[in-house]
Amino acid sequence: MIELVERSIDPARLLTAFAERGAGAGAMVSFTGIVRGEGGTGVEALFLDHAPVLTAREIERAAAEARNRWRLVGSCIVHRVGRIAVGEAVVFAATAAAHRREAFEACDFLVDFLKTDAPFWKKEIRRSGEAWI
Repeated sequence: MIELVERSIDPARLLTAFAERGAGAGAMVSFTGIVRGEGGTGVEALFLDHAPVLTAREIERAAAEARNRWRLVGSCIVHRVGRIAVGEAVVFAATAAAHRREAFEACDFLVDFLKTDAPFWKKEIRRSGEAWI
């Protein structure tokens, strides 16, 4: 499951739903990324922009690569776009596999892809102004 959403993410609800679909898995790993305020810099929010078709296609490509590299029972990626305030979840990723190492490695691979290679454009919103980073 891959979703790009403008609404808030509830990681607990997503994990519960993922666990219900992950029957047969011996291990599940999840990651929740949260917008952090950079101590004293005045960051109030992030704004994530994307090209919907391109972004979804590239995330699916990474998910397919994870399925090919590790024997996954399932995976889930839910990523926010739009304005996201400090303290809010920006991404939820989860993987399920027969064994823990595969689940950990696949989740790490997907989160690294989302952080470094996924086509998102990020703007920091600060009290002093806004800047694309």
